[in-house]
Amino acid sequence: MLIGITAKTTKTIVSSAIPVVGKILGDAVDTVLGCGIILKNAIGLVGIILILGICIMPILKLATLTVTYKLLATVVQPIADEKIVGLLEQIGDIFKIFLAILSSISVMLIIGTALVIKISNSGMMYR
Repeated sequence: MLIGITAKTTKTIVSSAIPVVGKILGDAVDTVLGCGIILKNAIGLVGIILILGICIMPILKLATLTVTYKLLATVVQPIADEKIVGLLEQIGDIFKIFLAILSSISVMLIIGTALVIKISNSGMMYR
């Protein structure tokens, strides 16, 4: 809200301080502020895509490890001891829990970033 009030005050001061071209300069200030909002939103979108790109690799690695250990436990079951098969299944379950934790934290990080971008837009609504 403070940013919007400051922008409106700046536009009014510029418009009224200079007699002939004040209105044009005030509109130019308004245009520059609007372009700043568009640029900030674009950078925020790139940031969200970058966070998604960073988070996807560990998620894929954990998913691969989970499937690998579960498949290994299935393949080894006829020829190995039950304790070894149980151990491999438990390791697969642990990787599944890690995968769930990492996925939920990644989603929360993306939602948090999107909320910060949205909150910073609400101040410019008052211009």
